[in-house]
Order: sequence, then C-alpha cells, then structure tokens
Amino acid sequence: MKMNGAEALVEQLKREGVEIIFGYPGGAALPIYDALYGTTGITHILVRHEQGAGHMAEGYARASGRVGSCLATSGPGATNLVTPLADALMDSTPIVAITAQVASPMIGKDAFQEADVTGITMNCTKHNYLVKDATKVADTVAQAFTISRTGRPGPVLIDVPKDMLLTEVDYDPEKVVTRPRSYTVDYPVDPESIDAAAELIAKAERPVLYVGGGVINAGAASEIDALVRKTNIPITTTLMGKGAFDETDPLSLGMLGMHGSVASNWAVRDCDLLIAIGARFDDRVTGKIDEFVPHATIIHADIDPAEFGKVKNPHLQLLGDAKAVAGALVQAVALRDRSVWNDRVEGWMAEHPFDYPRDDGALHSQYVLDELWKATNGNALVVTDVGQHQMWAAQFYKVKRPRQFITSGGLGTMGYGLPASIGAQFACPNDEVWLITGDGSIQMCIQELIVAVVNKLPIKILILNNKFLGMVRQWQAMFLDGRYSETDMEQAPDFVKLAEAYGAASLRCDKAEDVVSTLEAARNITDRPTVIDMQVLKEGNVFPMIPAGSTVHNMILRAPTALEAGDLDKANIPG
Repeated sequence: MKMNGAEALVEQLKREGVEIIFGYPGGAALPIYDALYGTTGITHILVRHEQGAGHMAEGYARASGRVGSCLATSGPGATNLVTPLADALMDSTPIVAITAQVASPMIGKDAFQEADVTGITMNCTKHNYLVKDATKVADTVAQAFTISRTGRPGPVLIDVPKDMLLTEVDYDPEKVVTRPRSYTVDYPVDPESIDAAAELIAKAERPVLYVGGGVINAGAASEIDALVRKTNIPITTTLMGKGAFDETDPLSLGMLGMHGSVASNWAVRDCDLLIAIGARFDDRVTGKIDEFVPHATIIHADIDPAEFGKVKNPHLQLLGDAKAVAGALVQAVALRDRSVWNDRVEGWMAEHPFDYPRDDGALHSQYVLDELWKATNGNALVVTDVGQHQMWAAQFYKVKRPRQFITSGGLGTMGYGLPASIGAQFACPNDEVWLITGDGSIQMCIQELIVAVVNKLPIKILILNNKFLGMVRQWQAMFLDGRYSETDMEQAPDFVKLAEAYGAASLRCDKAEDVVSTLEAARNITDRPTVIDMQVLKEGNVFPMIPAGSTVHNMILRAPTALEAGDLDKANIPG
C-alpha cells in the first residue's frame, strides 16, 4: 500500500492493538494528526499538557496490562514527556511515546522547536529511536512495542522527523520486522536453581515472601497465591506490589518498608529466609542496607539480571519471568506447616495494626480512607498521587487483586494521580475509580480535569486537604525542629468552585460525622468526575515510620505524646 510515513505509523499502531492514544498536537506532528483525522480503530484523547498524556498512558498501561501510548510534537512538546518517561522507567510501566521532530535537514541547526529528544531521553527510557529512513517507520513502531511489553516492561520513545512523516513509502504489514535482531529476553527457568530454592524453603523455620511490582507485570498473582498456600509462608509486598496477593488474607502482612506495617518489618527483621520475587530492594524498603536482613538467606528472582547484587547480594538468584519462576517453585516445594512462626507474626499484626486517634474530634485522613474501604467493600480501583495521602492509602486501603492500586513508586511524581486515573478509567470503564490525592499534588496537573469532564469519566477525586505539603512538613516537624520552610499551602484555590468551573461535580466535608454521607453522595454521581474537598487534620503524621537511611530497630511506631515530643526515641516501642 502506498502511503506517507505518518499514515504507515498510524496503521502500524492499529496492528499493535492501540485503541486509545493520549496526545497534544503541534506543528511538526501535524502529519500524524492528519493521518489520525477520520481514521477508525484509534481514539485520540486530547490532553491539556503533554505531561498529562504521558501519565494517562501510564495509568492505562498499569490498569489494563497493555502498552499505553502517547503523542507529542517537537521541542517542548517532547521535553514535557520526560517526567512520565522517567516515572515509567522507574516503575517498569510499558508505554510507547511518539514525538515529532523538525525536518531532517534542520536537525542540529537550532531550528524552531528543535530539541535533542533522543539524547535527552536516553537515560529515562528502556530504548529510544530517531527515525532516519521513512521506510523503517512501521518497523520502528513494531519493535518499540515489542521492547516495551517484553522482559522487564518499560517506556520506549520514537522520534520522527517531519520529512519522514511526509515521505511516501510502501507499507506491507506482512513484511514489518517486529523484533530487533539483537534483542532477547528469553530466560528459561533453571531446574537446578529451582530445586536449590525448594530445599532452602523446606529447611526454613521463619521464611518471608517479599514480592514487588514484577509479580503484577508478569501476571503471576495466581502462582504466588498457590506458593503461599502450599508453603504457609507469610507474604509482604512493596508499594508497587500491592495487589499481588489479597491483603485481606491472614497470611498477608501488607506493605513493608519506611511506612509499612510493624508485622511486615519485624517479620523481615527476624526471618531466616527472604524470598524476593519481582522486587528490587529499593531504599524505602531496606533503609540502611548493611543492616537489612544481615542474618537471613536471600533468594532473589527477577526478569532483569542487572538487579542481582545491585543493592543486596542474594545467596541464590533465579533469573526469569516471575510467573514461570513462581510456577516452578509451586511444583518443587513440599507442603509445610509453619504455625509457630505464623502465630508469632499474626500476634504482631493484632498488637500493632495501622491505627489513628479515634476520640479527639479531629477529621483524620486515615479515618476517611478506612470509611472509603468500607463503602466500596475494598473493590475500587485506587489511584494515588505522592505524599502522606499515598502512604495512608497504601496502609488503609487493602487491595484484593492485581492492577487495583496504581501509584508512582520509584520516582514519586506529584501530579501523577489525576492523569493516571483518567488513563485507568479509559482502560477499565466499568470500574469504580477513586483518585486519592493531596492539595499539593492535585494542583500540579489540575488542568487535566477538563479531560475527565469532556469524556464524562465518573472518577472520584478525593483531595485530603491538610493545607500543607504534608510529607515534607512531617519531615520538617520530626527532623528539622518544626521549621516549616515553604510547605504551608494555606493560600490555595477553592477546590469546590474550581471543580464547578471545569464542569465537574463537587463536594466539601470538614466533619468526621459527615464523611460517610459525603463518600456515598460522590459514589452516586456517575455522569462526570466528582471532586471532594476533604478538609482533614492539618498536622497529622504517617506512622509507623523508619527514618530514611535507618533500620527497623529505629522504627517509630506512633506519634509521640506531648511529654515525649522532645524525645522521639520514647515513641519507639522495641519489638
């Protein structure tokens, strides 16, 4: 078929199964937008900022398990994608970003809206391309999707000069080369390593299973469940691993790490075998690395060989897809009773649950999330921004299934939540989607609210409004003697009026006794997004907390009383 490069690009996107692409037009990208005009099979969602397009693609990918797609023009359009690309790389999220570039003869000559996009994005993508031959446009698109979705997923960028988009090419979908010749991610599971792991598991008296987002990416939740059932090993997850195992199950310890549960952190501290699957030993989990499980044997399973020994040296490494590795372990391990160890861990869970003051008359964020979980029966698709509200959501909203909890983990991107929730709602139109955000985070990409309004997306946008940059303020309170430098957000918009200006529904709540009715009112609005200005306690803090770079032995379990305020060590209850 004779067509120009832009038309070939669009046709190949269809072949890759792209149904929705998030983007913003511009001069260099006009040929792509002309090819999209009137086309069938792909819906273009017009965002209000290219960063929003990238995060929407991420939310779509995380909720659906498919590759998300976004589109931007040259120069500032492309550079506005850098943050979502970096975010996607850190969280192993598969997206393909397509950017237009100035015409080939103008590259390197400081042309209008020129930027070295492949140079800029080299370190925040899994791979990137600058198309120099129009006949390779379709091949490049196909290979980008292959790279993005296979192995350890991640973002891939394609930068296409305008003249390549306008050049006539012969497009034959049967001749498209879909896989780079040098690219391989086929890592067959080593039977001997699996047998060695099974032997270690059989001998262990106090094992803990530690799983991360790799389990969800691999679709390995059922294998992990079978492994837990067969071995009776308690399981803890990273923030990105929430949903890899039903958190309402008695063997679930919830999230571990800096703001994880007491039981999960103490279990990891005292375990004799740590089985890490699809997790990367990030600093928010390990704290001071030299003192993280110093006496335990470590088994580390991962699809990315670069992760082995990057942070913590394992005693046994299992290279391969989490689904294949976990499935092989299920077959190799024996049934085992571990009631003594499990009773001990369950005792910690009962003695030190996530909690908050319940009789002080204040409106606590934790109470709001507790009631949200009850109202939705724990079945909502939850998206968060970054900060205190993110940690409280991870603590109090127990998720039951994969792809139910979507957040920015590695990069910690404020502003991620609103566009990501839009992408998630497009991916899962029948799900009840709740965005849990803060008054700081929501203002970073608030312009994308109009996208939800225009498309009649019934997202519930729960702003836990404490009039502070809450997490930064907490650190200032705890470690900088309460010097609140530039964290006061008292001067903020009226979120109710702002929502109305965009055409969204809006609610406000400032009393604990009105929380349940407010949440229910929001749930009953299904024809447009609803913004809820929940005016919570201003100076609430997230506990438990392991100070950055510290160890589980320094875990602060609760807020200090007035008498203890000058000595945080007194708030620590040794285990």
